[in-house]
Amino acid sequence: MTVIDPAVREQLAPGGALRAAINLGNPVLAQRAADGSPQGVSVAFATALAQELGVPLHMETFDAAGKVFAALQEQRWDVAFLAIEPVREAEIAFSAPYVIIEGTYLVRADSPYTDVGDLDQPGLRLAVGKGAAYDLYLSRTLAHARLERAPTSAAAVELFIEQRLDAAAGVRQPLEAVARGNPAYRVLANSFAHIRQAMAVPRGRDAAAAYVRAFVERKKAEGIVARALAESGQADVTVAERA
Repeated sequence: MTVIDPAVREQLAPGGALRAAINLGNPVLAQRAADGSPQGVSVAFATALAQELGVPLHMETFDAAGKVFAALQEQRWDVAFLAIEPVREAEIAFSAPYVIIEGTYLVRADSPYTDVGDLDQPGLRLAVGKGAAYDLYLSRTLAHARLERAPTSAAAVELFIEQRLDAAAGVRQPLEAVARGNPAYRVLANSFAHIRQAMAVPRGRDAAAAYVRAFVERKKAEGIVARALAESGQADVTVAERA
């Protein structure tokens, strides 16, 4: 049985319950089950952490990672599941990653682009979900192409299609699902980034941050990540190595 320092429980569940932000905008990490409840690797982690702390779990769902990050200012969550990004690290303490996902592009089937580097050209317009990890990454790395932001990752695909933009940036698996459903589109074979998904707590909660870092490593070793991914239909996703 894990002995919990009172400071850890106070910082992770200051109101007596663990408030976990679940981002349904990234279907690799979380999805709706048939009954409408959240499921996926993020939910598995949140559930296991609440059980270990001996507190109730309250899940607050969001449809975009940018909205999860914005909700930090409103103190709406105690733990979240986000990609490690420099812009976020000023306000969030991250664990080591537990999942590695690819950021790539959806393009039209007749598009001349075959490599992610082809899309950083003057005049090209790329759809992204506002505040997503790949939005933050591309914002600091693109030299020429222009980003067109939509409220969510799903809306970015819609924006790409409706406005006939040059590409939609996003996570490989959901983009490939779009392409499988419509032969007018395809996904590039390579990626512009490997996105490191981690657990996160607000800065200033040092005891909680240290506990979460150790917790993630223990759960990776126990196989919870691989099991949760397989059970939620995401078995092709890469599990991060132990830190």
